[in-house]
Amino acid sequence: MRAIALDRYGPPERVMRLAELPDPVAGAGEVVVRVAAVSLNSWDVDLATGATLVRLESPFRPKRRVIGSDVSGTVVAVGPGASRHRVGDAVVGELSAAGWGGFADLVVAREDAVVARPVGLDDLTAAALPQAASMAWQALGGAEAVAPDGSSGGSLRGRRVLIVGAGGGVGTFAIQLAKRGGAHVTAVERAVWKLDALAELGADVVAAGVPDGADSRHAFDLVLDVVGALPPAQAKELLADGGRAAYIGGSPGRIAQVLFAGARSGRQAGTDADPEAARHIRLLAAVPNRDLPEIAALAAAGQLRAIIDGPHPLEQVPHQLARLQSGAVLGKAVIGLA
Repeated sequence: MRAIALDRYGPPERVMRLAELPDPVAGAGEVVVRVAAVSLNSWDVDLATGATLVRLESPFRPKRRVIGSDVSGTVVAVGPGASRHRVGDAVVGELSAAGWGGFADLVVAREDAVVARPVGLDDLTAAALPQAASMAWQALGGAEAVAPDGSSGGSLRGRRVLIVGAGGGVGTFAIQLAKRGGAHVTAVERAVWKLDALAELGADVVAAGVPDGADSRHAFDLVLDVVGALPPAQAKELLADGGRAAYIGGSPGRIAQVLFAGARSGRQAGTDADPEAARHIRLLAAVPNRDLPEIAALAAAGQLRAIIDGPHPLEQVPHQLARLQSGAVLGKAVIGLA
């Protein structure tokens, strides 16, 4: 099979190459999927370049020769004991907890790492969903929060949501899901050429910078920082009483700050005379594939749109990762193999 091989850390275009590798074989409880499309994530950039957190696990060379996690395709083989899927089933899934391997014609994974792809959902859109849309969904509060007819007790209806780094995959999905839940959405993206597209997705306010936290009109019920741009103290200033800030990405230093601030806000909430007034800071720990069936159903019904950069051929994975790293991608960069 063809695959993009990674043998050492460095800039993607220097250390990744198209190679011929043996076809994978399904073991017990596994399936082999013929990949029709695979999308790129910032985690792929971290794995290729050897980001600090990646090197904590594997300091000298990449742990996995083939990376890529968000795939859509067709099951072509089923291992012993696997019963969730059959040969010929259309599936989609996020493989970051199941060995990666998506930048290839074929990938083997645990059968629970992929779910059925709904009828009417094309491969390119499906591949764009798993990581980015799931993170947006979980950060916003899940199905109850984004339901258009959700109760006021659990929904985003009437809430003010700030999305920082809104021009990538997570942000473009978060705008749509927050609006679906009835929220007022402010989308911040420093790449000004992306702002018109964010407005078209439904954002009520688009801006290249974060509003002044001292202005009470900019008190947000939820701050979703996709890129770790805001120091936790600044995020807290932007929150209304009872609001929360959820971080998805950021440098190791920023992540450490968020973890410390989260622990501190949790202790304060436990002793606060008015718990409803507490402002919470947390780092999102997304659960792969948990909400993917619901998300995929929304996309299949035309209620959630993937902004796709591509499709690009498999051999362009290194170049597209470099583009993603530079901020040149709006939405999701997707590789098409079908």
